Amino acid sequence: MVDLMGLDRAASIDDLRLRARRRIPRFAFDLVDGGAESERNMRRNIEAFEEVELTPRYMVDVSDIDMRATLFGQTYGAPFGMAPIGMLNAFWPGADLTLAKLCKRRNIPYVASSAASTTLEALATAADGNGWFQLYVSSDADVTEGLIARAEAAGYTTMLVTADVPAAGKRDRDIRNQLAVPFRITPEVVAGLIANPRWSLETLIHGKPNIANYADLLQGATSYADVQKTLITPGFTWEDLKRLRARWKGKLLVKGILHPQDAAQCAELGCDGIVVSNHGGRQVAFGPATIDALPAIAETVGGRMTIILDSGIRRGADMFRAKARGADFTFAGRALAFGVGAGGQRGAERAFDILQLELIRALGQLGVPSFAAVGSS
Repeated sequence: MVDLMGLDRAASIDDLRLRARRRIPRFAFDLVDGGAESERNMRRNIEAFEEVELTPRYMVDVSDIDMRATLFGQTYGAPFGMAPIGMLNAFWPGADLTLAKLCKRRNIPYVASSAASTTLEALATAADGNGWFQLYVSSDADVTEGLIARAEAAGYTTMLVTADVPAAGKRDRDIRNQLAVPFRITPEVVAGLIANPRWSLETLIHGKPNIANYADLLQGATSYADVQKTLITPGFTWEDLKRLRARWKGKLLVKGILHPQDAAQCAELGCDGIVVSNHGGRQVAFGPATIDALPAIAETVGGRMTIILDSGIRRGADMFRAKARGADFTFAGRALAFGVGAGGQRGAERAFDILQLELIRALGQLGVPSFAAVGSS
């Protein structure tokens, strides 16, 4: 049983998730915790990590563990960063800025979602040099160009283009919770607000969350279809990616790659990296777990471009597994979000500490003194 009074007693990310679930109204908790349809893909991401066995090697000096990892000339304090999550302030008020500032303090990347509840400019300031920008390509070319220009002006030098949402996912939990645009107050919502007074008070202080970077464009939205039309396009093709590569002068990565031929195409177009991801199981209800898709991709493009993995990271050892299977770096989204939901800034710090401690212990127990030295052997 998780001690609801003390974050220090949370021993795992799962403990933080349980604590967050008790502090957040169901409709808001499910927005982040839920997955597509039966949520099989979301569960499979986690289970597949656990099935990757690691064999220890002994008589190795592991008294000084080095977790650092270098990406695009910048050395980070740990081999994981914060993955982009849209509308995260609906999960816990102020979550976006809380996590951006955490990433700066702990020297890890923070990826600002274009669907965040906070403007990309404010997040760039909070991350202070550790911020990356994630772009949803809109069906309106002017919207896409506007976001890119704002990201450049805000000082972002690394951009992730999300490719794995050509159509909106079907999230059954959101349907059951009757989430809609504009947001509707139902008896269930009222009951959730009463049962979770801290969340309600914090939301009152911070204001109702919205999709800040599209606030003006979405004022007239009457359905999720309107929102999705603004955020994404089913017509995004390799030719469009080629134009984006020519337009963006910084580092460009494609997020949502699961097939080795798609990875090879990204390399041929001059992309600097890819993120092996299935959107945390939030969009597609089928397909491989990310850790299962990784080896074939690494064999195809490893050494030609940076490979990052997200979706399913819940333990420090998962980062070790990803590196052993060919990833250079990892992102954790829900893991850090659960920390914020469990206790705001202190909860976010606790989530980072748990992942860091687990990774340090995994490196030591497996006989590898540095993350950079992890390999398939």
